[in-house]
Amino acid sequence: MSIKNIRLEVMQFLEKNVDSFVEQYLIPVEKIWQPSDFLPDSQGENFFEEVKELREIAKELPYDFWVTLVGDTITEEALPTYESWLMDVEGVDQVENGGNGWSKWIRQWTGEENRHGDLLNKYLYLSGRVNMREIEMTTQHLINDGFDIGTGTDPYKNFVYTSFQELATYVSHNRVAQMAKKFGDNKLSKMCKMIAGDEMRHHHAYSEFVTRIFQVDPSEMMLAFQYMMKQKIVMPAHFLRESGQKISSAFEQFSDSAQRIGVYTANDYVDIMQKLINKWEIDKITNLTDEAEKARDYLMKLPARMARISERLVIPAESHIFKWVEPARL
Repeated sequence: MSIKNIRLEVMQFLEKNVDSFVEQYLIPVEKIWQPSDFLPDSQGENFFEEVKELREIAKELPYDFWVTLVGDTITEEALPTYESWLMDVEGVDQVENGGNGWSKWIRQWTGEENRHGDLLNKYLYLSGRVNMREIEMTTQHLINDGFDIGTGTDPYKNFVYTSFQELATYVSHNRVAQMAKKFGDNKLSKMCKMIAGDEMRHHHAYSEFVTRIFQVDPSEMMLAFQYMMKQKIVMPAHFLRESGQKISSAFEQFSDSAQRIGVYTANDYVDIMQKLINKWEIDKITNLTDEAEKARDYLMKLPARMARISERLVIPAESHIFKWVEPARL
């Protein structure tokens, strides 16, 4: 049987439990928070006073913080790209009989994720500290440009990617929440904390999918994990660009801002890799082929190697000036 057919069989086997995954890891629409829970109430009599207060507090936040928050928002706003990519994964059927269990999972996961961009976008708009038109053009470019994360339609590689990526976004939003609190913006801190909570819950779901695959197809899952770690996890916004610029041209500068203020660093990347190795108990998995054993050896040594490389990274001291955030406005 071909590798593709085996993966399809495994996805169909796991699909029997999708409803329980939805129940365990996602929250019904009526019970989950919505962006308006954290924003000034536009129907309320105190709306303008609340907006004024939000804008005053926003003045205290530094330049790299704004760049990071904008980059995070744009990443969340490019959700249509991520949904369309996941719908194409082997074993996901969104057409027959209204779609199978996996397409139901992806739609509901997307519904939860969609709230993040909505909330952050409205906060940025009300803050008066950023150029919304430039941000909107960058978001449209990012959706237009799509992305290539090197997974193809392989569910094993895709679930490694989402397990890693959801934990990375948790780290980023959680750190932004901590910094916002330090600068006295308790409302923004709470917003980012709630988003971080969603990301952690989603990480638990995707990493559980990988755990289940390791139980039924350990060698192929090990090889898929090695493949993704070898080629490195690219961030979903890796094609980020500002208006009039070339594809990918803004991503490095955005990453530098995030590293400079400690929101998401090379050390975090290594730490996430180690967490996944521990979570999936890579050292204890049995019944591996010779090739998969070699992949395991590679994975076990990789965090230490990557940590040594990350120590040599030099981040520019000066901030790149983005069209999104004009220093004169801060």
